[in-house]
Amino acid sequence: MPAGGVVISGTTDTGHLEAPITIRAYLICAFAAFGGIFFGYDTGWMGGVLAMPYFIRQYTGKPYPDPNDDAAVKDFHLPASDQSLTTSILSCGTFFGAIIAGDVADFIGRRTTIIVGCGIFTIGCILQTASTGLGLMVPGRLICGFGVGFISAIVILYMSEIAPKAVRGAVVAGYQFCITIGILLANCVVYATQNRDDTGSYRIPIAVQFLWAIILAIGLFLLPESPRYFVKKGKLEQAAKALASVRGQTIESDYIKDELAEIVANHEYELQVVPQTTYLGSWANCFKGSIFKGSSNSRRTLVGILMQMMQQLTGINFIFYFGTVFFKSLGTIPNPFLISLITTLVNVCSTPISFWTVERFGRRKILIIGGTGMVIMQFIVGIIGVTAGRESQQNKHAVSAMIAFICFNISFFAATWGPCAWVVIGEIFPLPIRSRGVGLSTSSNWFWNCIIATITPYLVGTESNDANLGARVFFLWGSLCIISTLFAYFLVPETKGLSLEQVDQMMEETTPRRSAAWKPHKTFASEMGLTEKGLSTSAPAEEIHDVVVSAAEAKI
Repeated sequence: MPAGGVVISGTTDTGHLEAPITIRAYLICAFAAFGGIFFGYDTGWMGGVLAMPYFIRQYTGKPYPDPNDDAAVKDFHLPASDQSLTTSILSCGTFFGAIIAGDVADFIGRRTTIIVGCGIFTIGCILQTASTGLGLMVPGRLICGFGVGFISAIVILYMSEIAPKAVRGAVVAGYQFCITIGILLANCVVYATQNRDDTGSYRIPIAVQFLWAIILAIGLFLLPESPRYFVKKGKLEQAAKALASVRGQTIESDYIKDELAEIVANHEYELQVVPQTTYLGSWANCFKGSIFKGSSNSRRTLVGILMQMMQQLTGINFIFYFGTVFFKSLGTIPNPFLISLITTLVNVCSTPISFWTVERFGRRKILIIGGTGMVIMQFIVGIIGVTAGRESQQNKHAVSAMIAFICFNISFFAATWGPCAWVVIGEIFPLPIRSRGVGLSTSSNWFWNCIIATITPYLVGTESNDANLGARVFFLWGSLCIISTLFAYFLVPETKGLSLEQVDQMMEETTPRRSAAWKPHKTFASEMGLTEKGLSTSAPAEEIHDVVVSAAEAKI
């Protein structure tokens, strides 16, 4: 064994696997969560810009209508096909970006991948800002989406791998909070520029995004890399330094030695279960095992993909993508931009509730409660919308009630499914497939985001070939929320208070419905024999594997 380096040996004490939480750990995770601003801001500005008078005139060539000509006013909007294309093309880019990001993150690191994503995003922003028609807007949206795909997938991965287990759910929920802040900021900027009669009406909201890319990219240069990335690459010395940095301890600290030994032992254990082979073989590992076995890679991948799908099928982005257009269609709202701003404020103010509930009640329970709440709220909105709230009734009180229950629906989502879907996908994958698992799950979010953005204009559009569902679309979202709630009950395990390595252990030993009662009772370091045989952090990757394997065999 090479000279130098710290010798790690692990512990049998399941309560001594992590250092006490420090302010530094909170700050690192809080800054990484800033990546959610990208996702949220881009969600927020598009919905408002699509309804801007100057933007509509610029992109359709139609003159401003006479306010007294009801037919001209009603016809003054972007065609459903243009709304669908400009909104959904971003999600198309993010879908592919998120899938590719997992491989890139394993090759160059989590932190560097996010920085690269910021650079790609900036190129897309330049094209969108310069656009005066779909010819430049669409490729700009696509490239921006590619960058957002990198950022949205790897920020979750990075935060999950560095956050202390006791508050991991809360700090990853901070990512969703930043998404809501991004939506709010976008709505504020759009509200301020909506009446400008020049290209600044839409270019200013788009150009503001440069600021988010610069802040995140510069900040990440100052943050440490994920220690689990270094373990995966066999660089234990760098892993120890990174872990000491995020935990606020010295490399010689017993906490650092014990946690690092546990990460190494778990990684080697997972490699024995599913060995790494070729490039395509390593992708195939994400789908190894039976989906009926709770701990198999295929089951975890399925849960991650379905989790993000179910989050999108709650219909929340219908409100944020097309809320302004929908509120305008109700006929009794004088300022739909203001109502969209109010719904965004509800989203922002409700999300911090999850910081407490996700650790107090757990991921699984609040998903079930949130799903049930959304079912009730959405069916109420639909019922009012097809009765007293019909446009022909011109009933302002009924429309106000619809808006109130839409806000309650947003609140249920923001406090539960919004943050929890991101928390769960960052926790359920073992290290050998974690980056790809999170990437696949995130790409699922964007795939369904793209589908919803594509079909929604046709579902609620009023042209001859559109479904013209109006408020009846909430019956669709409510029905899908029933499916989401059942999914959470039968398939989502409880991961509260467990290290990522303990989550692996829990999924091997129990079922989702019984997972909340599971308690850690052994460490991977003791199972793999590292408590008896030390390992130097200066050892090369090949020697690390040989030492752990020989220690495990000696243990047997």
